[in-house]
Amino acid sequence: MKVKVLSRSTEDQTRSRSNDIHKLQRNLDPTLHPFEKAREYTRALNATKVERMFAKPFVGALSGHVDGVYAMAKHPAKLDWLVSGGGDGDLRLWSLSDQKSVWNTQAHKAMITGVSSFLEGNRFLSCSNDRTVKIWDPTVALEDSHSKSVHLPVATYTGKNAFSGISHHRSDNMFATSGSEIDIWDHDRAEPVQTLNWGVDTINTVKFNQTETNILASTGSDRTIILYDLRTSQPITKLVLAMRTNAIAWNPMEAFNFVAANEDHNVYGFDMRKMDKAQNILKDHVSAVMSVDYSPTGEEIVTGSYDRTVRLFNARQGHSRDIYHTNRMQRVFSVIYTMDNKFVVSGSDDGNVRLWKARASEKMGVRDYRERAHLEYAEKLKEKFANVPEIRRINRHRNVPKSVKTATQRKSIMINSRKTKEENVRKHTKQENLKDRIPERQKAIVGVKK
Repeated sequence: MKVKVLSRSTEDQTRSRSNDIHKLQRNLDPTLHPFEKAREYTRALNATKVERMFAKPFVGALSGHVDGVYAMAKHPAKLDWLVSGGGDGDLRLWSLSDQKSVWNTQAHKAMITGVSSFLEGNRFLSCSNDRTVKIWDPTVALEDSHSKSVHLPVATYTGKNAFSGISHHRSDNMFATSGSEIDIWDHDRAEPVQTLNWGVDTINTVKFNQTETNILASTGSDRTIILYDLRTSQPITKLVLAMRTNAIAWNPMEAFNFVAANEDHNVYGFDMRKMDKAQNILKDHVSAVMSVDYSPTGEEIVTGSYDRTVRLFNARQGHSRDIYHTNRMQRVFSVIYTMDNKFVVSGSDDGNVRLWKARASEKMGVRDYRERAHLEYAEKLKEKFANVPEIRRINRHRNVPKSVKTATQRKSIMINSRKTKEENVRKHTKQENLKDRIPERQKAIVGVKK
């Protein structure tokens, strides 16, 4: 009689070194694992619960400003570098790794409305309501008679009116300022080399496209978004929205896409080649959106709002995946993504610059191979079971301030009432008088001029 036994090669099962991991036998045949789905569901549920338990996004507050932080800029080549401008004219350079201010000066006599960095060394720009633009180099300082460091600007440019925003060209020694009009400046000229305008009373912000570098966008007080081309010195498109736009951000990976932070609590995504409708609408805020920025990958968007919250969005989805807030944080006027895609920075009315993790539950520090494999496996399980009601409920749960929750409920009632009214009007209107339905992505657009 023959007896079947398990036979394994000693060479396949023995470790070659004492610190090697023991080899495990796995049979991946689904017919031999009838409880595989149940086990994976349990693991996905536990992974989702653990993620929410360890979701602590707040890293630290960078204090130093005595007034609100209304402008911030990051350096395209320096990961640790952040510049912020305050309402009292105080300009500060921060080290994000040390979480402290490494350089500061009283840059302007009025509120700093914009800061911008560029690739040339350590220099950066600031503009203010005092009608000046200044170039700063934190490595240059003079000693006064009392042996104190005095920081003087490398160059100063004076305009005719107050400046409301500034943006530097990616590679050339030129920058654009906004105010009563858009001025294009050269580093070596005391006067603007070019002036752009298209019948707008006041221009709130201006932003260079960092990929298609001859294109820049501006927003006006008359609810317009205007695109200009420096090669022809002419405007390309003028878009009029239902409410005013406060900020613009260009997609760093797709040169033709940009997003606009609007007063109607939404962020609109546009394709500059087809401006008659929005490509996407990012909702969830309950007050005006004051600032917006893309992640370096172009896949994530961070927004700061007057409702005292910071929200993170997937660029191709309509609702936020996370919301950040603290008890002491006031209205958020500026937000940016860091260049390593791991953190977001917010500047608010209370004078603090706050550092947050881009992924609320992500572990900081070095992770070995086995830990990385475990986290990747857990992430795939959560994606697999994302639509299971229990996991979806846990994953979507967020604690929000009472004021935001109340405003969200009130806003939902208003939107539903408006939809009900529109449907009732259509029901009681004759067929020949019925108008076509306006798509949601076109409702905020009043008109487009070219």
